[in-house]
Amino acid sequence: MTQVLGEVSQSWATNNPQSQSETFLNKLDPRVRFVSCVLFAFLISAMHELGALTLALGIGVGLSLSARLPLWTTVRKVVVVDSFIVVLLLTLPFTMPGETVFTLWGLEASREGFYRAAEVGLKANAILFSLMGLLGIMEPSVLGHALYRLKVPAKLVHLFLFTVRYIDVFYKEYKTMRMAMKARGFFPRTDLHTLRSIGYLIGMMLVRSLERSDRIMEAMKCRGFDGRFHILNDMKTSQRDVFFGIAASIIMVGLLVVEYL
Repeated sequence: MTQVLGEVSQSWATNNPQSQSETFLNKLDPRVRFVSCVLFAFLISAMHELGALTLALGIGVGLSLSARLPLWTTVRKVVVVDSFIVVLLLTLPFTMPGETVFTLWGLEASREGFYRAAEVGLKANAILFSLMGLLGIMEPSVLGHALYRLKVPAKLVHLFLFTVRYIDVFYKEYKTMRMAMKARGFFPRTDLHTLRSIGYLIGMMLVRSLERSDRIMEAMKCRGFDGRFHILNDMKTSQRDVFFGIAASIIMVGLLVVEYL
C-alpha cells in the first residue's frame, strides 16, 4: 500500500503541479487528514450494513474526485488492489454456509456468502478511495513529518521515510541484476537450477542492500545527521482544518446512524 501511494503522489505531482496547489484537501493540515483517514478506515472496517457501506464508498469516491487525482492512474491502482479481492469475492458464496441461492457443479452458493462478499468489496474500495483522496496527494516526506508531529515513535517514522525513499532504488537494482541474468541466457523454469539462481539473486540483493545502507549512513553522518530529522514546518492548525474536522466528525456520526438505525 505504501508503494501505491508513492506512485500516485509522484504521478500527481508530475502531471498536475499547478492543480495540486489549488486543491482544497491539499491545503489542509496533514495531521488532520491523516487522523481523519485513520478514523474513517476504522469506522468502515467495523460496519456491516450494505447501505451504510455504499454511502461510505460514495464519500470515498467524492474525496478522490476532490483531490483531482489523475483518472487513469487512479483506475489502474484500483484495479491492481481489487484483483486481490476478486478471488475472495468469487469463493465466499461457495464456502460460507447459509441459504442456497443456486448450485454450480455441485457447489452450493449461499445468500449469506454473497452478502459477505459484497460487504468485503464495499469496505475495501471505500477505504482505498478515502486513503487515496486524503493521503494520495500528500508527499511521503510530509506524511512522515505529520506522523512525527503526532508523536509516532521516531524510529518508525525514519523507517517509513527510508522505505519510501529507497523502494525504487532497490527495484532498479533488481532490474539490473535480472537483465544481467537474461544476458547470460537465464530463463526461469520449474527446475532446481531456477530455484538456485533465484536464491542467489535474493542473496545478492540482501548483500548489496547492506552495502548500500552502510554507504548511505556514512554519507548522512558526513552531512551532520545525528539520528533525527529537523523539521522546519510547524504545521499549525487553521480555521479551515477545524471546519474540515467538524464536517468529518458529522459524516462519521451520520454513517453510524445509518448503520445502526
